[in-house]
Amino acid sequence: MTAKKREDACGIARSLDVVGERWALLVVRELVFGPKRFTDLRAGLRGISQNVLSQRLRDLEAAGIVRRTLLGPPASTHAYELTAAGHALEPVLVAMARWGALTPLEPGSEMSNDAFALALKALFVPGADGFAGSVRLKLVRDAFDVRVEGEHLQVARAAGAEPAVTIEGAESVIRSVMFERRELDDALESGELRIQGDRAAAGAFLKRFALPTLPVDQTA
Repeated sequence: MTAKKREDACGIARSLDVVGERWALLVVRELVFGPKRFTDLRAGLRGISQNVLSQRLRDLEAAGIVRRTLLGPPASTHAYELTAAGHALEPVLVAMARWGALTPLEPGSEMSNDAFALALKALFVPGADGFAGSVRLKLVRDAFDVRVEGEHLQVARAAGAEPAVTIEGAESVIRSVMFERRELDDALESGELRIQGDRAAAGAFLKRFALPTLPVDQTA
């Protein structure tokens, strides 16, 4: 059953009428980098039930945010993808990911591969200095190509030939090195992280990301 809409003309309230239900924005998050089958969506949304996911997809379809599609060839299979209106939510998700990174992280917490790819956009440190170029991140059961060009970052699901630098490991391991909770050498020596190509370039790439900090409150 769709929740009753708020009688509020504010754009925030009207947005929440569409995507404010539990799991709705997380479903959108899982589709930012391309279409997915129902089973793949559920795998990326830990804790969601089949019935709740079905309802959220129906709600998002009715709102014009998600639509059904066919993946293939060789075999055609039903999947879901974002519409233009759905893709327009990406900056909102990036902003929320950045704000959420300010909150305490529960020990042992993990995130889906797509959530991690989106977090890269939220936690990228722009600037002319440092690593520039392309890196392929090979995660468990997925991979993304990340390109850094000065102030800009591009992230897409991996396709085509591998770039000169590849970093392979679970998202939790890559995150721990990116945000300096773990030394790169330690992750490499344990075998939990593997680098193909220039190791120094890979290390410089990992340093292009940092957790945000709140500005100092001058009124306190």
